[in-house]
Amino acid sequence: ATASAFAPSSSFVTRSSNVNVGAKNSRNVVSGGGGRSSLELRMGLDIVTYLRTEFISAALVTNQTPKSADVCLQLGTEDGRAVTFIPRTINELMTSSAEADGTLSVATRRQLKQQADGRTGSAKVSYMDQRSDDLKLVKDESVDIVISLQAAAKMMENGQDWKRGVREAARVLKPGGRLLFVEQTTLGGESYLDYVDTLYSMTDEEPEAPKEGEEETERFPIFEEVGYDDVDKVFEAHVAGVALKSMDAGMTPEERMVKQVEDEKERMAELSISAFERGAKKRRKKRKKRTTEEMAEEAQAQ
Repeated sequence: ATASAFAPSSSFVTRSSNVNVGAKNSRNVVSGGGGRSSLELRMGLDIVTYLRTEFISAALVTNQTPKSADVCLQLGTEDGRAVTFIPRTINELMTSSAEADGTLSVATRRQLKQQADGRTGSAKVSYMDQRSDDLKLVKDESVDIVISLQAAAKMMENGQDWKRGVREAARVLKPGGRLLFVEQTTLGGESYLDYVDTLYSMTDEEPEAPKEGEEETERFPIFEEVGYDDVDKVFEAHVAGVALKSMDAGMTPEERMVKQVEDEKERMAELSISAFERGAKKRRKKRKKRTTEEMAEEAQAQ
């Protein structure tokens, strides 16, 4: 699919402007009242939080996946639910594992196959044994949508680096692609949303500090816009959102300048072509008018 910029839905708070542009930004996280429910699910969430985040995840992926998107990758695939969440317009679903060894379990493969077989027109599932923080089987800028649904905590629990997982998601996303997430608000004392919003590099390497007398190199965020909302009616705080990858993500200032020059040349070329086409259309109209007038004069002469 051709990469294009997909703006986050207006039902989220736009973090870049910090203005609620749609639905009310609810921060009314229900108190656990001294402890979580005794009914624990396998991923460690209480039943209320699990059901609520599942509902939000399904709605988010369904509503925030553009029709032009072709390939989707899931971080931390544990079951077959993603098959039913993604729209039928998606042609391929890639997997990754939150397990320490990066392999998909037999149960996970079986559930994915069952869901795919039971849904008409579902995406082709590409079973990939790879860690969610090391998407070694996926090429740069080859994916339209990455979904991360309660995966970060599981990754951290199994010794994976959830922040590296975010960087890997950014690496494989096409310019203009989307990261759709429903994750715990804080992980290990760090804000998931803040990390996504202030991501400046897709690699593990930190930029070198400027030498004495040198100006600090201007940095640009990988995700040019992040829309989010807090998940309400849960015992454990979660955040849901959409992060839009910049069309210039990962470029140096020099590369950005070259791209701006090339974009301006293309814009001027398009304007020239449009002007020529408008002129040609006017000339055709004039010729047609003259022909009609000549035919009328000939008819009168006869």
